[in-house]
Amino acid sequence: MINLPKEFEQEMRSLLGIEFEEYRKTYENPVRQGLRFNPYKLTKSSWEAIMPFKKEQIPWVENGYYIHTGEMEKNPARHSYYFAGLYYLQEPSAMTPASRLEIEPYDKVLDLCAAPGGKATELVGRLHGKGILLANDLSNSRAKALLKNLELTGAPNFYVTSEEPAKLVKHFSEFFDKILIDAPCSGEGMFHKEPKMAEYWLEKSPDYYSEIQKELIIQGAQMLKPGGKMLYSTCTFSTKENEETIAYLLEQRDDMEVITPLGYEGFSEGICIEGKSQEICKQLKQCVRIFPHKMGGEGHFMALIQKKEISDEKKEIKETAAQKGEKLDACVEEFLKLVSFDFSHGRMKKEKDKLYFLPENVEMPKLRYLRTGLYLGEIKKNRFEPSQAFAMALSPNTFHSCVMLSSNDIRTVKYLKGETIDISDLKSDQEKGWQLVCVDGFSLGFGKLNRGILKNKYYAGWRMQ
Repeated sequence: MINLPKEFEQEMRSLLGIEFEEYRKTYENPVRQGLRFNPYKLTKSSWEAIMPFKKEQIPWVENGYYIHTGEMEKNPARHSYYFAGLYYLQEPSAMTPASRLEIEPYDKVLDLCAAPGGKATELVGRLHGKGILLANDLSNSRAKALLKNLELTGAPNFYVTSEEPAKLVKHFSEFFDKILIDAPCSGEGMFHKEPKMAEYWLEKSPDYYSEIQKELIIQGAQMLKPGGKMLYSTCTFSTKENEETIAYLLEQRDDMEVITPLGYEGFSEGICIEGKSQEICKQLKQCVRIFPHKMGGEGHFMALIQKKEISDEKKEIKETAAQKGEKLDACVEEFLKLVSFDFSHGRMKKEKDKLYFLPENVEMPKLRYLRTGLYLGEIKKNRFEPSQAFAMALSPNTFHSCVMLSSNDIRTVKYLKGETIDISDLKSDQEKGWQLVCVDGFSLGFGKLNRGILKNKYYAGWRMQ
């Protein structure tokens, strides 16, 4: 069993009282693993019809399922459905915050501390291609992992930035309908899943993170529209990082109030902070705590917060008039004849030889972008090379010619490893040229067909090792 830091153990004894021993015993149990299907590509019924794992739903997350020990040995991260972006592997409790922020199509959504993408991929999935997600992470290296995970979803309507939150505040005052802040924290709730977190806790305790969290939540409030909703979450138990952060927001901003999220029988209410007013304590109790001895997951905290409407008049966010897209090169026009994708809700933009589809008609400011909308591809010597991201956004219904492989076909693995494959036995709409390679009807990437041999165009950086 893991050796918990003495100061942390004392904190938890104080927090849980007679329940502490029950909590302590959870460290003897196997860590629960989970996956969440992609709502942009699948419904619950369509996922369950093809799900290659045991169907045990995580009861408080509509699209979440447990993965069992035997299934983990098969490595779900190597199944072709994972490469098709059909699901994301995530710890069950960590699925909760994004599931409790009510995302609707056409919302403008911010995930402020988004890497590696566990929550951002859910948020963009529930937009169903309408509206925008701005996914930000201060760490450029972590933001690159975030970008890949978002591209895997196939969603076309996101921006990825790597910026200081203070810079975002300057450009996005009261801009977003919904904001998620999964704040950096001491990680007390993850000691079971990642024992090294306990060592890091000794170096950077709740005191270190508390000031960062207070700054982030105020910045989030500044970027939230009146009437908008913001969800603050951590994977820690510390009241200093959780309820005290929320109390700080309520004291600093009288236009913010905690509201009750969709409940679950295993949720525990927030804790009143000594010395706070009765009204603040009432709101703190509407926060949610997840304890591993009460639910099948690790530790988490979340608070759903709404910005009050200051007046009857809603502040309108200025959007640009519909802009004409770029004049496209002949090679791009030729390739797009193969595609029946809906480009009506945005515009094309060319940067050097790379082509992007920008969602909506919002004028985005100059920031450190890793991605602006859907990367369509690159023009090379008067030839258009479509991107991996574009392939993920397509389907057999939106591309003229597809190679339809099965998840049981050895050629699927060979394709994902970057190999040339013989598909002369398969029917194809076109005998040569660009093909969308699919597994059980879901896109994996591109290939080029000639006389029954498919030249592999799967992105090298994503290949199965």
